[in-house]
Amino acid sequence: MAGSISNTTVPITSSLSKLQSLNGLFAIYKKQGPTSADVLNTLKETLLKEAGVQNPNPRKRKKQSLKMGHGGTLDSAASGVLVVGVGNGTKMLSTMLAGSKKYVAVGELGKATDTLDATGSVILEKDFEHITRLDFEEKLQSFTGDIMQVPPLYSALKKDGQRLSVLLKKGHKVEAKPARPVTVYNLTLQEFKPPLFTLDIECGGGFYVRSLVDDLGKALSSCAHVRNLIRTKQGQFTLEEHALHEEQWTLEHILRSLKHCSESEQG
Repeated sequence: MAGSISNTTVPITSSLSKLQSLNGLFAIYKKQGPTSADVLNTLKETLLKEAGVQNPNPRKRKKQSLKMGHGGTLDSAASGVLVVGVGNGTKMLSTMLAGSKKYVAVGELGKATDTLDATGSVILEKDFEHITRLDFEEKLQSFTGDIMQVPPLYSALKKDGQRLSVLLKKGHKVEAKPARPVTVYNLTLQEFKPPLFTLDIECGGGFYVRSLVDDLGKALSSCAHVRNLIRTKQGQFTLEEHALHEEQWTLEHILRSLKHCSESEQG
C-alpha cells in the first residue's frame, strides 16, 4: 500500500502506519525540569495523538506504541539537545552515547551542593576571593585531554538495577563509583564574574559536567556547583540547527529532519 497514497486527506490509520514506519535519528529540545525519560514519553504521546490514537499511554509497549529511545540522558535541571532514535534508529543510539558532545555551563564558586548543581542542598561554603581569571584558566589545562573522573552520586548510573539518585532520595547509603577515564577535547572559560563563571566544554561519552565543576572548585582551594547547563551539540546534531522544539513535535517536522540510519553511519 505504501507509495500508492495520493495527495488527498491522509486517513488516521495511514498517519499511524507512517509514524510506525519511521527509521532514523532526529534531535529535540529538552527544557529544564522534566527528566529525559519524561520528555521522550511526552514526545511519543504527542505523536500518537496526532496519528489519532485515543488516550495513548507511551509507557505501555503495545502494538500501537512507538519504538523510540534517546541517546544520552540530560539531567532534569539541564536543557538542550536530546537525540532520539525511532524504529531501527534506536540501534544507532549507542554511537550517540559515545560521540562528542558540547555544553555551555554556568558555575558558581564558593558553594558546594550534594547534587553538584543548583537543585541540591548547600553542604559547604568557602571563600573564592583569592581566585583570579588567570588561576582559573591555568587549572582548566589539567582537566583537558584524557582524564580520570568520579561520576556524581546523584546520577542516572545504577546499582542493583536502581538509579543512584533514586536510592539516595530513599535514604539508602550509596558509595561513589570508581573514577573512570573520560576525554575532554576542548575546555574554555568564556566569562569570569565571581562567583559566576561560564565554561564551553566539548567532551566524549560518560563525562559529567557537574563533576568537572566540583573538581575545579576543589582544585582552586574553594568549592563550586553548576548553576545552569545547556547541551548545545550531540554527535552531528546541534541545538541551533537540528533540535525540534515542542511546537515542532509533529510527523511533518520529524520527517523533514530525520536522518536515516545509512546516512548516520556515513556521517
